[in-house]
Amino acid sequence: MSLNPLIISTLEPIGVPVDFMVYEGEEPTYIVFMQYNENGVLFADDEEIKAQHSVQISIYHKTNADLVISEVEARMKEAGFRRNNKYDLYEEDTKTFHKVIRYFYTP
Repeated sequence: MSLNPLIISTLEPIGVPVDFMVYEGEEPTYIVFMQYNENGVLFADDEEIKAQHSVQISIYHKTNADLVISEVEARMKEAGFRRNNKYDLYEEDTKTFHKVIRYFYTP
């Protein structure tokens, strides 16, 4: 199951570019996302009935992006995603701040 359309429609209204895995534009603040795990969580008669998806949202920014980060968190929660963790990184080569937020989603 691809969650890409759901994630894009959830995050696009924030007003910054949103792309799957790679952003190639010029905006200083943007969001990329990926699914990094999918595992079965409900089985019947040796068949998977329900899967849990693990999704990573990465927000890249050159200056303070607290409003964007807060909006991502609110919109993902509203869409049914449960936050697993979040942490900060800094991309030395591009001098860009990188906020990672990881979620679980079980449709």
